[in-house]
Amino acid sequence: MRAVRYHPEAREEFLRQVLYYAGVSTRLAERYDKAVRKAEVGAAEAPELWPPYKFKTRRVIDRTFKFSLVYLHNEIEILIVALAPMRRKPACWKARLSDE
Repeated sequence: MRAVRYHPEAREEFLRQVLYYAGVSTRLAERYDKAVRKAEVGAAEAPELWPPYKFKTRRVIDRTFKFSLVYLHNEIEILIVALAPMRRKPACWKARLSDE
């Protein structure tokens, strides 16, 4: 399994969502965290399994919380570039790709 690394802005997105869900319910925040971890593991174990997306990325879609875990990968790691709500346009995170 490849190592998982977050782009700093993607990490902020994750933490912001956890705080939001924690404000609603601790249990909901835990469920969101578990959904993100499951998506991470899926991407890390079989990165080629998930379909190509935009800008040479791939994504794992979570239908419960309606987010896409958008990532790049190589032989060593998975780089998560966004935890994007399904309605968010890719242009919101495209600039992060030039950071890598």
